[in-house]
Amino acid sequence: MAAGSVQQALQLRDIHLPPAPPWWPPAPGWWVVAALLLFSLLLIVWWSWRAWQRRRRWRALQAALDAIERDLTAGPAPQPVAKLSALLKRIALSRHPRAEVAALNGAQWLSFLDRTGGNGAFTTGPGRVLAEGAYHATLESFDVAGLMHTVRRWVKHNGRRWR
Repeated sequence: MAAGSVQQALQLRDIHLPPAPPWWPPAPGWWVVAALLLFSLLLIVWWSWRAWQRRRRWRALQAALDAIERDLTAGPAPQPVAKLSALLKRIALSRHPRAEVAALNGAQWLSFLDRTGGNGAFTTGPGRVLAEGAYHATLESFDVAGLMHTVRRWVKHNGRRWR
């Protein structure tokens, strides 16, 4: 056989590369990465939204305390004291069982406040006005700064859901 006939018989061609892999659909590993990224993004968005809600509630609580403090410094009156006691009751109800908190009033309410972070400032300190102050037509002067300090300390201790 001649050299030309051998070459024709073999029909040799140059090396052909395979076609490039298609970009769609991606490999299974990329689906896993995409799912993890999506889950992480949703988790971050959910956590950020919850943190924003807590900060919003905390700012609203602080604004309510500031408004009550302004009312108390304007002059001793039973309405701001009643508002302050109601606000503390709302916070206590959000943190403690309803059966334990809802029916409390007077000395029992003050001892509950002391037990849950008041450290004696409600039964023996400036917080005493919360027990009976809301029921008097006029209040004798009392320590507004001490009362608000005591209340803010209790709120900081018990307002974890609000922060």
